[in-house]
Amino acid sequence: MTAMDGLGRVHIVGIGGAGMSGIARIMVAQGLAVSGSDAKDSRRLQALRAVGVDARVGHDPALVSGIDALVVSTAIPESNVERVAARERGIPELSRAEALAAVMAGSRGVAVAGTHGKTTTTSMLTVALQHCGADPSFAIGSELNESGSNAHLGSGDVFVVEADESDGAFLHLEPIAAIVTNVEPDHLDHWGTFEAIEQAFLDFATGIRDRDGFIVVCVDDRGGARLAERAREGGVDVRTYGEALEADYRLSDARLTETGWAFDTVHNGVRLGEIELRVPGRHNALNALAAFVAGLGLDFPASDLRAGLESFSGTRRRFDFKGQAGGIRVYDDYAHHPTEIEATLRAAREVVHDGRLVVAFQAHHYYRTAMFVKEFGEALGLADDVVVLEVFAPGESPIPGASGQTMAANVPLPRENVVFEPSWSAVAGHLASRARPGDIVMTLGAGDIGMIGVEVLELLRSGGAQ
Repeated sequence: MTAMDGLGRVHIVGIGGAGMSGIARIMVAQGLAVSGSDAKDSRRLQALRAVGVDARVGHDPALVSGIDALVVSTAIPESNVERVAARERGIPELSRAEALAAVMAGSRGVAVAGTHGKTTTTSMLTVALQHCGADPSFAIGSELNESGSNAHLGSGDVFVVEADESDGAFLHLEPIAAIVTNVEPDHLDHWGTFEAIEQAFLDFATGIRDRDGFIVVCVDDRGGARLAERAREGGVDVRTYGEALEADYRLSDARLTETGWAFDTVHNGVRLGEIELRVPGRHNALNALAAFVAGLGLDFPASDLRAGLESFSGTRRRFDFKGQAGGIRVYDDYAHHPTEIEATLRAAREVVHDGRLVVAFQAHHYYRTAMFVKEFGEALGLADDVVVLEVFAPGESPIPGASGQTMAANVPLPRENVVFEPSWSAVAGHLASRARPGDIVMTLGAGDIGMIGVEVLELLRSGGAQ
């Protein structure tokens, strides 16, 4: 039984989004008739149609006829014609967070939160639990390489979910266990201040205390360390992890391998066994450790969890290999915050060896660009050649100085190695012309910039970059 029982048909506005498409999959698996709409067609809409979702392109008030509930995200304005039509007909409206909480009802929920690393950590935990034979349900912000899906209704009682703090959605969930990878300033368009974000994470942790659960927190991160201290003072069962000596579960003997990072875990002076990952980046060793600690807290065997984590091969748009041409490898990554860009480019350095990094980046939102324009530039300076696009901020009013051009000026590389390119169609040419055999070309950002990688590969294969 779920909170969605009694409903016949649900319509989802913005169904092509990462979170919404996952909810749609779960609802269909729970026996609901699901329809939805989005502004444009996409790979996700096509995949939803294949499982029986009536996914339409464009918004039309006629689409809400005969539905029992409407699901919307905060990205959908009040003026949306489907929302207006549903209100006029007295049709109940659920937020994305409310819908996710409803489909999770009755399960042992495990929520993965944090400013960065949520998608990868959620995915790692899911794959690890699958390897334990748990068949967990899951809803993730990206598709697993193993299954090609971002959501699944499992036969087990565990439901693993990526918990989004951007609009406070994670506060609607009722998990019995959680992970917090880090707490940093972001999404201030919603929260206003960093103090408000910190309080929201503390409220999230306190809710888990009230359900007699536990929370796994990274103490290498300053915000995480503060959260762990405050949550423990409030009576929360906190299990910390990291490289710090005071961590309950300490990452030890980390070493770079041909495929990624290997590490051991020390708990109360006892070594719990080495894990050798197939994904690059030291930050992913920490993500894997978080998943391992959460799995132990759920009483799954350490040996099975280790084996599952070692089998993990990644998710879409997280160091996502797009192809190779002329000895040049092309990757795409969702990184859209300076901390994420730094971690991604450091991981890329591990992979490129003696080659160069040729990177294109498009910032997401004017407010984030205004906050971090210098930090973005510094992080991009870890590359060898950088192409900066104009900020992607649909429907937002520009903020003086929050521009791609200003960001490009803050990249600490020789001027000939940095270009501001406001024309989307010219970016692939810049990347292809700057890359040489042995190099990595990488696109970074939260928008559609990942599509440029395909154009780069076509240029490299055709010789059009010369």
